[in-house]
This record gives sequence, structure tokens and C-alpha cells, in this order.
Amino acid sequence: MSTPEYQSEHEAVAAYALGILDDAEATAFEAHLAGCDLCAAELDRLGGMEPLLATLKEFPGPAARPLRPAPPSMSERLIDEVAARRARRRRRTTYLVAAAAALIVGGPAIAVVATSDGGTHQSATVEPHPTSPAEDAFFNHMTQKVAATDATTGVTATVGTEKKGWGTHTVLQLKNVKGPLKCSLIAIGRDGEQETVTTWAVPTWGYGIKDSPHKEAEYPLYVHGGTAMNRDQIDHFEVRTLDGKALVDVPA
Repeated sequence: MSTPEYQSEHEAVAAYALGILDDAEATAFEAHLAGCDLCAAELDRLGGMEPLLATLKEFPGPAARPLRPAPPSMSERLIDEVAARRARRRRRTTYLVAAAAALIVGGPAIAVVATSDGGTHQSATVEPHPTSPAEDAFFNHMTQKVAATDATTGVTATVGTEKKGWGTHTVLQLKNVKGPLKCSLIAIGRDGEQETVTTWAVPTWGYGIKDSPHKEAEYPLYVHGGTAMNRDQIDHFEVRTLDGKALVDVPA
């Protein structure tokens, strides 16, 4: 092997079993191990030593101590080395878990990637997704949009539609509506057929309310769904409560 610490490749088997070789040493020994039945057998025999030694390190020693401590024995040094190696691995694992949690919870723009030497580097910029799937579809995928405001209720609705092989993908943007309400978007066919596209609940403070004291209420509601009708078969859409009250009609 390249390191002078071991006189022969066979002598490195115990250190490999204990996990105290560095990356280069471990790689060199694994290349040797592939063709050495003697080392393979010895490795099987020593396979349980590392966890055993690390466990011993975690137990407190006897209460009585000699007045003049003796220098550490070879076995004690070995136990200390294994425990130190395991502690380093635990710290690295904790770092990786913390980094992953930060990515999940915070949605940062820069992805942090741990390298094999314990360092980090920044990967390409990853933009967080600021919108819901329905809002994203409304602004980026709807090929046709029609809006209407009801003079009585004051509710404003914009319906976006996208032709699909199975029918029509539909997204509703709803503003100036207060709750509590349970509502549905209904597609009305030219032949009078009705299909429920989607349903939702409106909280007390509502959606799309300008200057509302509730921060959440300032934003419109976006919900999406689908109908089996083709777009040219739809006459109009109705937004109504589940108990039948009409809020706003939108032409198709």
C-alpha cells in the first residue's frame, strides 16, 4: 500500500474492519481484498469489532482511578481512534440532515452540496416555486380566459380553459368574495348539460378583498379542475354556493 503505516496489505485488514483507514487507504485495500481470500476471511471474522469498540468507549470507566495514571494501552488508543472516527461520521451525517431540512423548509435559491472531503459548494441557482399549481396553470397554461363581475354580489371571476384530449382543463380566479361559504364551479353545456368542475370553501375573511385587514384575504383564490365537455360544447360557467345561490356567471 502507499502508506508506510502498514508493512503489508494483509496487515491493513484490521484497520479496514475498524473503519480507521482514510479514503485512499481504504480504496487501495479494497482493490487488494478483491483477490485475497485470506484477507476476506479475516475481514469476516473482524466484522463486529468496530461497533463493539465504539460501544466500550461510551461506557464510563471504574470509579476508582490510580493516583498516577498509566500511559494508555494500545487497546485504549484503538478504542479512542474508533470512537473519534464514528463521532466524525455522526457530525457529517447531522450536517447533511440539517442541510436537507433547510432546503425542504426554506426553499432556498442556492442548493448546497456536500463534497467527499467534508466541504461544500454551491450548485446552479434553484428558484423557489412561489405559487400554487392552480395559479401557475392560470398564468402559464390557460390558452383562453374570460372574466365577469356580478352586479349584485360584486364577485369577480375569471375562468381560464385549456383544451385536453379528455375534455377541458379549467382554472378559476375568484375575487371579492367573503365567507363562510362552500362553493362550486359548474360548466353549463350548450345543450343544458351541467358538470361540476371543482368545489372549495371560502373562509370568513374571503379572497381577493382589497385593503382587507387579513393579509391572506388580499389575494385571489385559484382553483382548478376539469370537465369532460370539449370547450366548444360549453356555453358558460356558473360560480354558485352549494345551497344554490348564484355568485357570478362567466361566458365560455
